[in-house]
Amino acid sequence: MSTRKKSSSPAPADSACPVPRGILIAVGGHENKGEVPEKGSNQDRNRNFVTDGILQRFVEELSGDNPLILVVPTASSEPEEAARNYREVFHHLGSRRVVTLEVLTRADANKPESLDLVEQAAGFWFTGGDQLRLTAILGGTRLLQRLKERYTHERIVIGGTSAGATAMSTPMIYEGRNDAGFRKGEIAITTGLQFLHDVAVDTHFIARGRIARMAQIIATNPTCLGLGLEEDTGVVVREGYQIEVIGSGLVTVLEGNECTATNIYDIGNDTPFSIRNLRLHLLSAGEQYALPLPPAIHR
Repeated sequence: MSTRKKSSSPAPADSACPVPRGILIAVGGHENKGEVPEKGSNQDRNRNFVTDGILQRFVEELSGDNPLILVVPTASSEPEEAARNYREVFHHLGSRRVVTLEVLTRADANKPESLDLVEQAAGFWFTGGDQLRLTAILGGTRLLQRLKERYTHERIVIGGTSAGATAMSTPMIYEGRNDAGFRKGEIAITTGLQFLHDVAVDTHFIARGRIARMAQIIATNPTCLGLGLEEDTGVVVREGYQIEVIGSGLVTVLEGNECTATNIYDIGNDTPFSIRNLRLHLLSAGEQYALPLPPAIHR
């Protein structure tokens, strides 16, 4: 039996930046919603598979009596359907107050009624879709600013799946084929919602073969850490850096801070890049990992 260990990277005792009181739950997509395991998926014949496991964990992390959950379908091209699906699942899991936060334009994100819901909610669930839609609509708005303030100072829970998870980080991948990334310039990167600084999150990670595109991000700036989330798999992040793996698959962690060389700055576009001594971890449910970033810098 293997012993599960935490990373030895400690948080400094004193920090001018506040340690976030909120909790992040980032999921790699296709989390189980009460169905039987999907044949051919990482759920089929998998002892780590638990029906509704990830979404149940989101509900369990909520604070307060009869907490309000906001489903945020901003990333989806079919927001009504996406929101309805999650409302039904959360109701099934015992949550009585589940509301859709209808923010489909930047104007919606600054409406008083939207901001009022953000003040009341204990949990926020960002659906999948297109992460660029999510950041382009929410970036710089009063809604996102208030959500960040609450995440810093209150014990709220912010969860997201697929695009909703990818958008939590900085930097954020928003374009690139599943089989792309080994040639320079094949992926596009922008600033995400910045709940996790210097961490790049990618989803459907093993199922869609996305390790090369994550490695290219790290090659461009080895300060960044790569967090690859498989389907029906996620991480619970506490204090901004303490990670627990949940779900039926694997989380891939790529560390580049100790890499010894890369040619990414010497080559032209459409040329394969190289990076040496990239460190890799594969973590399953229950494993813990501390982001090797001091919280004062991390935030």
